[in-house]
Amino acid sequence: MARYTGPKRRLSRREGLPLFSKDIKALERKGAIPPGQHIGRSRRRVSEYGIQLREKQKAKRLYGILERQFANYYKKASKIKAATGLSLLELLETRLDNVVYRLGFSKSRAEARQLVSHGHIKVDGKRVNIPSFGMSEGQTIALSDKLLDNTQVKKSLEDAQELSGWLEREATVGKVTRKPNRDEMEQSIDEQLIVEYYSR
Repeated sequence: MARYTGPKRRLSRREGLPLFSKDIKALERKGAIPPGQHIGRSRRRVSEYGIQLREKQKAKRLYGILERQFANYYKKASKIKAATGLSLLELLETRLDNVVYRLGFSKSRAEARQLVSHGHIKVDGKRVNIPSFGMSEGQTIALSDKLLDNTQVKKSLEDAQELSGWLEREATVGKVTRKPNRDEMEQSIDEQLIVEYYSR
């Protein structure tokens, strides 16, 4: 299972927003200064292609997936009879690791991915260890018995924000009640720029 293992804060600085929960304070302190040398570097105007590329990279890094998998998601979204950008975001939002994060079982998508890959998540009563598993309307998610008393999970549930309207949670069991609307998906992404990037 491929994943990014390099310096994470560098990615947050590059995209100008905290991709990981630990980066929030660091970005507030340093500002969103891209990584690399800045002495004597002139500020060049970013091209249209550059803007589209940055948006694609931002989405890819937010959801913690690599280039080929993201491109496959786009191909799949382009075959759905709906707006490609919205279909892409819907596919990303309904990934199992993202749903685990949205339900408040973890503080970040990376942590949610680890819970899934270590076999701590059950979907409709069966253990699933594939983070990219696509959730459907009506399916339930539950934590394994081993995690019910886990201190980190308990803290995540205590600190969890209000759930999106397409999800329900009772104690350590969550449910996908319907497909998410656009205003319930990631707001920092402009999906139209991603569509334009792949349409070049």
